Amino acid sequence: MDEILVHESRIAVPYAWSAGEVLSRFLKALRDERKILATRCPSCRKAYVPPRKTCGNCFEACGEWLEVGPRGTLLSFTQALYDSPAHPRPSPIYGLIRLEGADTALAHLVGESKLENLRLGMSVEAVFSESRSGSILDILHFRPAS
Repeated sequence: MDEILVHESRIAVPYAWSAGEVLSRFLKALRDERKILATRCPSCRKAYVPPRKTCGNCFEACGEWLEVGPRGTLLSFTQALYDSPAHPRPSPIYGLIRLEGADTALAHLVGESKLENLRLGMSVEAVFSESRSGSILDILHFRPAS
């Protein structure tokens, strides 16, 4: 049998994708107005954050827009104790936050608190970045509400 050679290498494949009509409106509101928007299902009335075009329960078009938050309830949290280029900061704390007026939870960073001071059910509020670009990180993080 002939010898089979293997060449190992790494390639970088840059890519871009459209946020689409619904998520673009959400991201523009974060960037331009410091507002968090949700969509609501006309049938079951469930409010989605991040917004969805179609209800996951009823499969109805979610055409109604509403502002939610900026306060919410911390439903769950964890801290990543390993380095990764995917983390926006060292040892980030991630939380699931159900914003006031929303029925779903938003996964995001939790800041301005140590892990041991966080509690399930505590009230948190959005802190917006001073420099915004139309990204989910236009919300810098959520902090314990004062």
